[in-house]
Amino acid sequence: MESYARGDRNGPLLEETIGANFDRTVATYGDREALVEVATGRRWTYAELNAEVNALAIGLRKAGIGKGDRVAIWAPNCAEWTMTQFATAKIGAVLVNINPAYRTHELRYALDKSSVTLLLSAESFKTSDYRSMVDEIGANERAIFLGTPAWDELVASGRGERLADHVDDDPSPDDPINIQYTSGTTGFPKGATLSHRNILNNGYFTTETIHFTHEDRLCIPVPFYHCFGMVMANLGCVTHGATMVIPGPGFDPAVTLQTVQDERCTALYGVPTMFIAMQNHPDFASFDLSTLRTGIMAGAVCPVEVMKRCVHDMHMVQVSIAYGMTETSPVSCQTRSDDDLERRTSTIGTVHPHVEIKVIDPATGETVPRGEPGEFCTRGYSVMLGYWGDEEKTREAIDDDGWMHTGDLAVMREDGYCNIVGRIKDMVIRGGENIYPREIEEFLYTHPDVEDVQVVGVADEKYGEELCAWIRVRPGADPLDAEKVHKFATGKLAHYKIPRYVMVVDEFPMTVTRKIRKVEMREKSTELLGL
Repeated sequence: MESYARGDRNGPLLEETIGANFDRTVATYGDREALVEVATGRRWTYAELNAEVNALAIGLRKAGIGKGDRVAIWAPNCAEWTMTQFATAKIGAVLVNINPAYRTHELRYALDKSSVTLLLSAESFKTSDYRSMVDEIGANERAIFLGTPAWDELVASGRGERLADHVDDDPSPDDPINIQYTSGTTGFPKGATLSHRNILNNGYFTTETIHFTHEDRLCIPVPFYHCFGMVMANLGCVTHGATMVIPGPGFDPAVTLQTVQDERCTALYGVPTMFIAMQNHPDFASFDLSTLRTGIMAGAVCPVEVMKRCVHDMHMVQVSIAYGMTETSPVSCQTRSDDDLERRTSTIGTVHPHVEIKVIDPATGETVPRGEPGEFCTRGYSVMLGYWGDEEKTREAIDDDGWMHTGDLAVMREDGYCNIVGRIKDMVIRGGENIYPREIEEFLYTHPDVEDVQVVGVADEKYGEELCAWIRVRPGADPLDAEKVHKFATGKLAHYKIPRYVMVVDEFPMTVTRKIRKVEMREKSTELLGL
């Protein structure tokens, strides 16, 4: 039997824009609670949230933002992020997600590559001074900071008016609506460009699979700048009239548990490390989590014991595992609510509705028999429109038949459930963040003392993987170490992209044809570092 599966097509695709879907939900569930921001105590019903979203949308139009214009958002989770997501969608502007961990080097690239007209930014978060970084790259003229008088004026300028009077060109479901930057093998991130149809449907089917209704209340500690937060959570809720609950700007295990208890949440999202942190919190047993019934774990393989505790100690009897990538909106496979523990802990689930998946031989392109490893490919409504401004990379990722080649090595079992067994390329996954070594290498080449550099992933108990940089220094230069590299990269690279380990070497392991042997580098790194 071939490694091919096609999702069921019983429920029709949503052939509408995000704005139209939002308006439909408001008409049906206007009096129900839509959004809760725990940190500030602010709450909105769907009708109230719609009024704020429309005011912001009109404010953006008055500020000169039209259909197709790029509006970037650089902030941790907050109510304004969610409002911006829906306001830009209603006027057909393209929302550009900027990772809150980005620094000047990455921020400048994302803004310039997307030709961003307006940047909506937090002023600061944790150790990040966003205002000074915006100033450093000279982006002040196109920036408005959330929570400041300029933001208040932007929203106030749209109050009391009808949005329909300000939208000349109605958005279409196939229009681009979102650009999400994923780390690129070329040294720079690639902007996965997604449509209304892509992400509206993926959010809908992801939560439909865990039986969401307007009675559900979802606790969202996962970041909005990822598909996990803005698609699987926000759009998953809005397409069902459910409540979005933001426990805080960043993940905190105690705050998340307290939020589930106080807000009587029925669902909770997270990557495995988040669930581990909550389950290992010293006060875990004191929280009342009895209102939970479901949730989604994604981003990495779930350990069996963690899943057992989700089901038994956190009451998440219908918890689901999901697999995907930004380029596929994101989910392609998901476990079902009645799947047994084995399927929930040893697989990524089975094919999603309205999607096709197959596992191919990377060399021949032929579909392999079930049980044999190969490259995981997916096709359907969820495949991105392409990489923003990069046709060559788009053609490399999506073939002529519309199949997205993920670069992941997978096995499809006889029952149709899949496992991810490795990666064709050398991507490193650190705590759920995808990191391509080439991007880090390109950056480290800018250090005046670096002659050559190779970056590999090494095993780490906490994050799954950490980065290790092998560096050849220029003749006569001072030796480099992890501390010096960290100092050089801080403020320019996101913290998770800064190598934890640095090894200064005279040469790299190579094949007879002078190709770098990264497999050997990983093995030697593990041995020399005592991992």
